[in-house]
Amino acid sequence: MGHDGDRAEPKTLGILYAAGRLIRPWRAGSPYSAGQYHKRQDRLYRREIAEWTHVQRYIRRHIRSGRGTRQMGTTKDIREAVEAELKFDPLVDDADIHVVNVNGDVALNGTVRSYPQYLEAAAATQRVGGVKNVHNHLEVVLSDADYRDDAMLTTAANNALTLNVTVPDGIEATARDGNVTLTGTVAYNSERAAAELAVGGLIGLRNVRNDIDIVYNADPVDVDLHVREALDRSALIPDDSDVQVDVKGSSITLTGHVRTWAEHDAAVGAAWMANGVIEVRDDLTITG
Repeated sequence: MGHDGDRAEPKTLGILYAAGRLIRPWRAGSPYSAGQYHKRQDRLYRREIAEWTHVQRYIRRHIRSGRGTRQMGTTKDIREAVEAELKFDPLVDDADIHVVNVNGDVALNGTVRSYPQYLEAAAATQRVGGVKNVHNHLEVVLSDADYRDDAMLTTAANNALTLNVTVPDGIEATARDGNVTLTGTVAYNSERAAAELAVGGLIGLRNVRNDIDIVYNADPVDVDLHVREALDRSALIPDDSDVQVDVKGSSITLTGHVRTWAEHDAAVGAAWMANGVIEVRDDLTITG
């Protein structure tokens, strides 16, 4: 058997990766012999593994000590984070939006150019850690090109409702000064929400008032069971969640604590999806 210096080139000439670095096999014509080449590669490999192990240990120590993570705990941190999120969101023009934060209660003041921007600004704010409540005081100020009179906006809104397959028959819209009011009856909240979504992107819209009623007869026991099962299935709600469901007739009250707005919306959404629910009272506390 030969010495390491006489070791033959491995049969497999595939490309190897060590600690994130590309290592190529020895090739004929190299300035090193096959044995020298493999020894050199072995030294490089061991050095890079040692360096990478050091980096991993540093990262683990950093995580355990809590360093390197930014906690959204102060008024300035949360306000700046909300401002950054609004600027980052391509669906929001933040030029005329002013953010005020008091202990996680965030108020949005100023103006935007459309109703979808009004909604998206609130959604962007809710994505920021530490935000417990959002008070959307933004005003939609339409450009001259986007203005629609009452008759035009009413026609456009009713056409949008008629052409949307998720909106049941019988829902009507009326417009006044850019504000659309929806009326009628549906069996589920999802249909009520679909009607609002159908008109939400219309040009000339300043606001939507949803006066659609939900009419459905259901056994309160079934409602309670369905909501609890939906909460148990949700990937966003942890197993140790203390969210409680109280059912009275067709009304549901949610109490307890959630960590984020995403978790909050998952709980409220699950409650609304149950058959027979006509009202959801949201008493959840967002811990941030």
